[in-house]
Amino acid sequence: MNPRKKVDLKLIIVGAIGVGKTSLLHQYVHKTFYEEYQTTLGASILSKIIILGDTTLKLQIWDTGGQERFRSMVSTFYKGSDGCVLAFDVTDLESFEALDIWRGDVLAKIVPMEQSYPMVLLGNKIDLADRKVPQEVAQGWCREKDIPYFEVSAKNDINVVQAFEMLASRALSRPSLSRKRESSEVSIS
Repeated sequence: MNPRKKVDLKLIIVGAIGVGKTSLLHQYVHKTFYEEYQTTLGASILSKIIILGDTTLKLQIWDTGGQERFRSMVSTFYKGSDGCVLAFDVTDLESFEALDIWRGDVLAKIVPMEQSYPMVLLGNKIDLADRKVPQEVAQGWCREKDIPYFEVSAKNDINVVQAFEMLASRALSRPSLSRKRESSEVSIS
């Protein structure tokens, strides 16, 4: 009797440079926040094991660089991913306006391309006072695309766990993931 299923999920986090993708990921995985900003070159990978219901999930989360010059290289990391965190900075209107480009790039590169590909949108840096993107505007963008929205702060650990676990839950419930899981359990003799 197997009390828990075990599933590996590949998640990606994308968005413009400086929105806090690495900070969000470190807050989620390590419960730490680093004040020093360092640009992610290409991608880095962090893992975390969580339990959702009767399933043990090993999340492999790919943190991608947001610089324009790395976009074509970074998009190769999207292949085979089970879900995506889109991130923007609520104090940076340009980072919000770039979301359509980031979302389109991800949807164009995932294999196989499907409409039910799970995404969540994170509006980061809600702890800062100089907000430029109203919550209602971000919520409207998400309603049009049927994507859950979370207002988050990597610095103060607000809604970070909830956002990642919502994405993991949506990725776990995808029909194509069930087929992928079943095919990996078939043994060839």
